Amino acid sequence: MLPDFWSHCREVNSRRAIFHQWAQLEKSGCIHNFRLAAGEAEGFREGWFFADSDAYKWLEAASRILGSSPDDDLAQRVHNFIDLIRRAQCSDGYIFTYNQLHFPALRWQNLQIEHELYCHGHLIEAGVTRFESSGERDLLEIARRAADRIVADFHGKGPAFTPGHEEIEIALLRLHRVTPGDTAYLVMARQFLEQRGRAAGFALSILQQNISVGKRTKAVQKAKLAYLQEHPDFQSYQLPPGNEAKHPPNTTLRWYASALSGKYFQQHAPIREQIVPVGHSVRFAYLETAAAMLADTTHDKTLIPPLENAWEHMVSRRMYVTGGIGSLPGMEGFGNDYELDPEFAYAETCAALGSMFWSHEMAKLTGKPQYSDLFEWQLYNASAVGMGLDGTTYLYNNPLACSGGVTRQPWYAIPCCPSNLSRTWANLDRYIFSSAPGEMTLQQYITSASQVLEIPVADGGSLAIRLQMDSRLPWEGYTKIQILNIHPQNTEQNTFHLHFRLPSWAASARFSLNGMEWKLNPPSPNALEPTASGYDPRGAAYLGIDTPIGSGDEIEIHFEMPIRVLQAHPKVKGHAGKVAVTRGPLVYCLENLDNPGVDIFNVQLDPSSLQPESDPDLLEGMVKINARSLNDQPLTFIPYFLWGNRGASQMTVWINTGKEA
Repeated sequence: MLPDFWSHCREVNSRRAIFHQWAQLEKSGCIHNFRLAAGEAEGFREGWFFADSDAYKWLEAASRILGSSPDDDLAQRVHNFIDLIRRAQCSDGYIFTYNQLHFPALRWQNLQIEHELYCHGHLIEAGVTRFESSGERDLLEIARRAADRIVADFHGKGPAFTPGHEEIEIALLRLHRVTPGDTAYLVMARQFLEQRGRAAGFALSILQQNISVGKRTKAVQKAKLAYLQEHPDFQSYQLPPGNEAKHPPNTTLRWYASALSGKYFQQHAPIREQIVPVGHSVRFAYLETAAAMLADTTHDKTLIPPLENAWEHMVSRRMYVTGGIGSLPGMEGFGNDYELDPEFAYAETCAALGSMFWSHEMAKLTGKPQYSDLFEWQLYNASAVGMGLDGTTYLYNNPLACSGGVTRQPWYAIPCCPSNLSRTWANLDRYIFSSAPGEMTLQQYITSASQVLEIPVADGGSLAIRLQMDSRLPWEGYTKIQILNIHPQNTEQNTFHLHFRLPSWAASARFSLNGMEWKLNPPSPNALEPTASGYDPRGAAYLGIDTPIGSGDEIEIHFEMPIRVLQAHPKVKGHAGKVAVTRGPLVYCLENLDNPGVDIFNVQLDPSSLQPESDPDLLEGMVKINARSLNDQPLTFIPYFLWGNRGASQMTVWINTGKEA
């Protein structure tokens, strides 16, 4: 049997990635910035104005890791960093090292650009996560002081006082969930969301803010030059370069048009009118996540149709076959409908993660399976590609074709993706199951040891179900769930009904309870317009059995995992006669290292020759796909998320078949 996929990934995350990231945060000066703000060190602040957020995301990831994998070294780092943040925080709760060190008399400047609220949001999320995973309130109290400062400074203000990079809204709603008696955070989050897209004269405002940012940047550069002259021994950190990204024509002009119209910042219309994904992909995904959370928290059903419409538009017209979003490198954002060039694809790792957060909230809000299906697809493809096998190298942008220039790096000038990946990997357990009165739904097939799930029952109480899941995905379509015990045992309602997601990629499934096979009747698929990419999560369904599940029961599910070849919509340029090869939840690609002597960009695949093969010697025991070209050249496909782990290479997802549509 192949090694468990996610157990291995989370082990790499908790033993290597989290410590590598800390070392990079120290090396880049990000952590030292807090020592400077606390008045405890000498030096000059390093990094972008939003650098604080990278440290906070690391802290959130580390806090979640410690909740399941105790580690004395990591625990001490977390404790020391929390104490440092406390000392760096202003007495009134404000903390933003860029202003504290460079412009101490100024706050909340250039809200569309400088990310003050974004950084505060990630601090608040870290505080909530530490409290949820350990019960510790130290960081939560710091987060509440920061949130209280925001409420005091922003409550009742108009649309000009909404953030340019959404995140604070998610943070305030999460904070409200763990402090339900205090509605101030909910009110503040709703204000930020509801005021969005209502500011008059946005184009003039953004021009003025850009001018202000330019002046402030020059002032910081001048101060740094003066500091370096006075301290010739000071070693300034040089930001590493980013990956190459190939740009379509008129990139700069399109960015200006998007920014001035407000679309880049999702400031062009109120949230209920934003039914087409536009602008910066991460910002858009975070906005939609927050709107879904608000709808769930307040039971505001008016938010659901626009959320569903925007998600549908993204999936059907503006998403790559990997689940990646963002086709315009110049703005790290969405292009037009069907504008999905594989080599121009930006498909930022953080954008995929943001889309996953959004889909998770939509699954809770609507109870529809397509959202969890997309979550899974993006988890294995558009986001997993972002971290290398050793946990110490990363991809920021993720094209679907690379002829050179894109390689995994230990760190980036804007290192938002590594810690975002780590906090997601550490938090996977929360995405596996969902519950409703008297029933449990299995959303994701991820091995998880002895997990407790609370299920409400009719009398107002709940059942605490301790269970364990073993899954062989993504390599094999087998999952086993064991119900270890249910508490309380002395109730008449100590059973529940089980539902599970039939993935869109599964040809069929076999289900057995305690060794007895149950016949399943999947619903007939609806006739839907083909998606731009060929992948369609709307083919997923929820299935269940008509008998209660109780303590000691064992459930087995076998999914068929045929190789599928997906075709792009005819409106996607340059894809005629090409296919993408998939198996289970994985998209595959050709990497030149496995195909010597083959022109991977022009070779013609014989689709009938595709065969899976487990390879224990190639990239940690993955399942590869063997095939042959029309002129009988051998071809080897590897999972897309694994490309680039062996140094610089060339890669393509879309393969010619020699058959024009």
